[in-house]
Amino acid sequence: MASERKFIKKALGEFRVKAFLEEELEKAGVSRIEIQKTPVATRITLHVRRPGIVVGKKGKAIKELCEVLEKHFGVDNPQLEVVEVPRPDLDPKLVAEKIARQIEIRGNVKQAMAFALKEIMGGGAIGAEIRVAGKVIGKGAKAKVLKVRSGYLKKSGEIMRLVQKGHFTAYPRAGAIGITVKIVQPGTVFPDRIDVSQIQSAGAAAAAAQADVSGEAAGEKPGAGEKTGAEAKGA
Repeated sequence: MASERKFIKKALGEFRVKAFLEEELEKAGVSRIEIQKTPVATRITLHVRRPGIVVGKKGKAIKELCEVLEKHFGVDNPQLEVVEVPRPDLDPKLVAEKIARQIEIRGNVKQAMAFALKEIMGGGAIGAEIRVAGKVIGKGAKAKVLKVRSGYLKKSGEIMRLVQKGHFTAYPRAGAIGITVKIVQPGTVFPDRIDVSQIQSAGAAAAAAQADVSGEAAGEKPGAGEKTGAEAKGA
């Protein structure tokens, strides 16, 4: 029972740290946070859209964050590492956040979804799906679910681990709206996806190799003890 409490306490501690960092670094555009504890330090990796906001002028902001984490959250020797997200338009969490901001400012849900889907597929994604749930029409209306999808996307099974997923919540006047984005990154290969062109190429190569073997067999010279047609006729 003591070990179970220890695991629960550790999970709750990590959850509080992540919630604090996401709220504190909201303007930086946080994609994900990874926490790894070592015997000498606690390494926290922040994947963000704008690393400059996290670091601050001459590293002042990141030093203040380390002090708060150590003093108020009991993190042992926190070491923050900031990583810039290379393709924000293909990061599901950042895309969901962008849609949420557009909904809060403009209120046009369908337009924000269509624009985001077009941007994702234009970035080279194999497939994508955007799901928006809540009072998307306005105040007083019933909750509704809107969904747009494009490309090749798996919906269930172990293969879902190849599909990246992100969630963000918008807070317009009518009420909270949840945005979920799923993206299949460029270059992803599904085990059950068959490339017909590769099969055709392999079949053509095999047929060509078979033809070469047959041609070589037909052009072989008679071996010792065998007579050609002219020799047999003279005999």
